[in-house]
Order: sequence, then C-alpha cells, then structure tokens
Amino acid sequence: MRARFPDFRLGNVLATSFTATLTERRGDAVERIPTPQRLVDWLAVNGLAVESCTTAQLELARELRESIHAAATATAIQDALPASAIQIINDCSIQGRAAAILTPEGNRQWRLSSASCVEDALSVIAADAISIIAGERDGKLALCASPTCQAAFFDTSQSRTRKWCDMNTCGNRQKKARFNANQRKTPEADYTRR
Repeated sequence: MRARFPDFRLGNVLATSFTATLTERRGDAVERIPTPQRLVDWLAVNGLAVESCTTAQLELARELRESIHAAATATAIQDALPASAIQIINDCSIQGRAAAILTPEGNRQWRLSSASCVEDALSVIAADAISIIAGERDGKLALCASPTCQAAFFDTSQSRTRKWCDMNTCGNRQKKARFNANQRKTPEADYTRR
C-alpha cells in the first residue's frame, strides 16, 4: 500500500508555491515533500519533470526552499536579505541547464534537457525567486496573516492587500474560527434577552 501524503498547495508563482511544500511553519509543520519521490512528483506537477531524485538532492531542494522563504520574508517585511539565503539561491540558479521556450499560445515554459536532473529544475525555481525578490514582476511579496502559517506569497491582487497565502485553506480557517468565536458569544446574548 502506498503511503498517503498531504496534497500539494499549488499557486501561480513557482517560487512561492515551492516554499509552500512546508506549511504551517509556526504551528504543527506539514512537510509536503518528505521523500525524494515526492519531490519528483511536485516537480512534475509544476512542469519540471525529472526522472529521479536522491536524498542529497532532496536536501538541496529543501535548503533552496528555506532560502527562498527567508529572502521572501525579508523582502515582505522590508528587511535586509540574508546573505546565506542569497548565496544558496544564486548557487542553485547557475547550476542548472534549462531553457525558456515560447509555447504556441504565447506563454513562457521551461524546458529541461533530456538528461535533466533535480539541479536543473531547482535552477528554474531559483531564477523565478530572483525575479520576484528583485521586484521584476508586477506584484509584491507578503506574508500570510494566519498566525500558524506565515507563508510567503506573491500578491498580484489589484490593491495588493491580500491577507492569506491561500483563501481555501488559511483564509477559510481564520474566517471559520472568527465565526465560531462569534457563535459562542451570540447564544449567551440571545438567552439573556428572552
């Protein structure tokens, strides 16, 4: 029987979706790429298919993930970028062999070489992180308002005031908690009025 893993949180921005492979960072952390095969699965879902992954490559991927999260967090709170995070992101960016190609629909897509490896895919993720941290794309980095999550996400809403990394998870959880708290207060008030 195959082990059941938590679902991936997918988004429109590759780098921040990658940081979401570890969620609930301030609560009971959920590791969404606990095995090398699970990283291979995540990469395939995100258009960066590789054939295999070693334990060392998984550790490198996690190191990149945490570096992107640290740099994105610093950017979101307008703090200095951590030098160690910059070094890891840059190192991963230059290690891979990937090319941007244009699809018939006019979209950019990444193509890894036929003998692609995890490092090639990580270079694409690092390059994506560089573009959003450097402010080259329309949007801003922000942190999830959930006290247990604090995930970095790229806000492309018109007002740039999005509060949650994902409305279907963190946003709904917070709204439900507020609703339940209000419900606990309301019955007492109704009872005293009768």
